[in-house]
Amino acid sequence: MAKINTVLGPVAPEDLGTTLMHEHLLIGWPGWDNDAAAPQAPRKEVVKLCVDRMLELKALGLRTFLDPCPSDLGRDVELMAEVSQATGVHIICATGLYKEDQGAAPYFKFRSQFSDAAAEMTESFVKEINDGIGKTGVKPGILKVATGAHRVTTYEETVLRAASRAHNATNTPITTHTDEGTMGREQLDIFASEGVDLKRTIIGHSCGTADLRYHVDMLDRCCTLGFDRFGLEILQPDRLRTAALIGLLGIGFEKQIVLSHDTVWCWRGRPLPVPESLVPNWKPSHVLTNIVKALRDAGVPQKKIDAMLIDNPRRIFI
Repeated sequence: MAKINTVLGPVAPEDLGTTLMHEHLLIGWPGWDNDAAAPQAPRKEVVKLCVDRMLELKALGLRTFLDPCPSDLGRDVELMAEVSQATGVHIICATGLYKEDQGAAPYFKFRSQFSDAAAEMTESFVKEINDGIGKTGVKPGILKVATGAHRVTTYEETVLRAASRAHNATNTPITTHTDEGTMGREQLDIFASEGVDLKRTIIGHSCGTADLRYHVDMLDRCCTLGFDRFGLEILQPDRLRTAALIGLLGIGFEKQIVLSHDTVWCWRGRPLPVPESLVPNWKPSHVLTNIVKALRDAGVPQKKIDAMLIDNPRRIFI
């Protein structure tokens, strides 16, 4: 029987239950550790905030939480394990690298002058999946990669190809970051050229556009789309995300969509300077309360809602 890696060890697919597929307990933009004046919350305060918020989600029925923080964005799998242990919510972590302009690209860009960077990235991803992250023993359950807006850089293509090869070597699914509702099709082209099973890929932040042609082009290739930035209305209004989602559900794509918010609960270094008043619904309970209600009010059957929150996350991993 297939098992899915969580930060506390493998679980059976049927144990996942209701799942949010793209949230972050903690993020740290590269360079955070060079900011001597940045506030540093005591570890116990960070843990308490995360535990309290996770318990709120558990009370709403959440069973599993995917934190796809790649290795170069301040990933803290020990924090994830502590929160999972305290709350009973499964947490799945990732291996991978972020996009060039905001990730830690210089190391492998430098390495590429002397060696095969794609091979070295692949080796790193596979080692974490098979042996665990550092000395923690925590094994990632998913690969995370990213591209910026309107183009895939040479570095980003290298990362996508390395993740593809790690996927082929380990049977680990892939989830991605996209910007402004662009480059999802190009990501799929790269994955396909490397022989990736597109049914086991999630093109993240696809709700960054309401362009149904963009969505359908990708869905027709059997991938899954992440409608996973609900509440982040400074980038795209929720009513457009919801309208596009309802349209896709209306023509039968409920088996290829997952939901989330891309919230960040804590920060390494200085927190993002965005007033809560600008994103009042950017909170991890928004989908399970407001968005699910909006879908029901629009006549979306519960079976389709369950597909996006329960069935599709489970299918991605098996």
